[in-house]
Amino acid sequence: MSLLDYTIKELEAKLASNEITVEDLVKASYDRIKEVDGDVQAFITLNEEKALEAAKELDASSDKNAKLFGIPCGIKDNIVTKGLRTTCASQFLRNFEDPLYDATAVEKLDAEKAINIGKLNMDEFAMGSTSENSSFATVKNPWNLDYVPGGSSGGSAATVAAGEVLFSLGTDTGGSIRQPASFCGVVGFKPTYGLVSRYGLVAFASSLDQIGPITRTVEDNARVLEVIAGHDKMDATSANLDIPEYTKALTGDVKGLKIAVPKEYIGEGVDPEVKASVMEALKVYESLGATWEEVSLPHSKYAVAAYYLISSSEASANLARFDGVRYGVRSENAENMIDMFKKSRSEGFGEEVKRRIMLGTFALSSGYYDAYYKKAQQVRTLIKNDFEKILEDFDVIMGPTSPTTAYKIGEVIDDPMTMYANDIMTVPVNLAGVPGISVPCGFSSAGMPIGLQIIGKHFDESTVYRAAHAFEQATDHHKKRPALGGAK
Repeated sequence: MSLLDYTIKELEAKLASNEITVEDLVKASYDRIKEVDGDVQAFITLNEEKALEAAKELDASSDKNAKLFGIPCGIKDNIVTKGLRTTCASQFLRNFEDPLYDATAVEKLDAEKAINIGKLNMDEFAMGSTSENSSFATVKNPWNLDYVPGGSSGGSAATVAAGEVLFSLGTDTGGSIRQPASFCGVVGFKPTYGLVSRYGLVAFASSLDQIGPITRTVEDNARVLEVIAGHDKMDATSANLDIPEYTKALTGDVKGLKIAVPKEYIGEGVDPEVKASVMEALKVYESLGATWEEVSLPHSKYAVAAYYLISSSEASANLARFDGVRYGVRSENAENMIDMFKKSRSEGFGEEVKRRIMLGTFALSSGYYDAYYKKAQQVRTLIKNDFEKILEDFDVIMGPTSPTTAYKIGEVIDDPMTMYANDIMTVPVNLAGVPGISVPCGFSSAGMPIGLQIIGKHFDESTVYRAAHAFEQATDHHKKRPALGGAK
């Protein structure tokens, strides 16, 4: 069987009727990995022995009511897993064989009987938007292996697009779930900041990071978020709210939905094919009874600069613990303690991570803090206010997820400024802390996927899902599959 052919709901029905077993599902996942992952390189560490053991236990169980019973999934490698290596795609953590505990999101998946197939490749410490910054291997886009899958959750998006797992967990600090979902033609959701616990997530930028699901359909996505969302006393930034059943919002009805389209998201710098696909999507919404209006997010032009100052500053602080003593591989060439700190960090971290640590350390240093970090936080408030003002009058905001489709491997990696500028559509959402989803809305003439981004009010995931699901049901972009391995 091919996992590409089914949704979580369909597999749930087959498991309930004993048409298939959990072991069948898990074996199908590993068979697909053996078939295609040599090309895609989405996995860093596999969990095969434990996954098959867990599958047999579930097959022997009489209770099959768990929300994700027996469903194979992948976990981004910056989310810690008990008894399973967690590397953050860095040589610094290549020997971190057992973090000794599970992240809260992983615990919640385990409680609902999902099966962890393995740990997914990414940009090192989640710093990057192409997945070329992994110190293990460059992840490839399943739609064309010459292209990047996006990042930093490139492995998380690629593995779902390639049909290796049914869903994955990614993390989103400035677009790292939504942009790879867009590039790989799948559905990626960044929840409201505080909705999903960050406990057990190796921190990049603590005021921006969020864990979220990547799936092939909107319904699957809503099902996974229902499981991983919720208050956690282990995370001081976790919101104490009741979690609705997001799947109940998937009515297909968007009559009267008011959509705002920022002119900044469809103007200069946006690829004409991307813009055309988004405008076509808006016509679909009109046909479904929704209305849209062009608006302005005037401070969005400052978002990339503010984001890189804030995220790099927080990364500088968070990564200070990686010194070869408390965390990380220790340099064997050191002559004294200070030398050991320096060499461990310079040998352990990759170029992009070093670049951001240096930028952040500078921005936080005496005499520069007010001019850079403090000012960036003030700009962040202006950006948040822009979103709140528009969302007083509109239900959702829409635009492209990324100004372009995926680019070729090696095309922008040596030009950090171009790479950073590509985050223009996604970073404002993290700065404002609001939820955002990317859903497939078309393909370029080169056959690469295009994503539509839908942004909602704080903790109004239900409306975002309702809008995304209605569009998905009215189109067939999500039904297309990459020609990879034996699955065409």
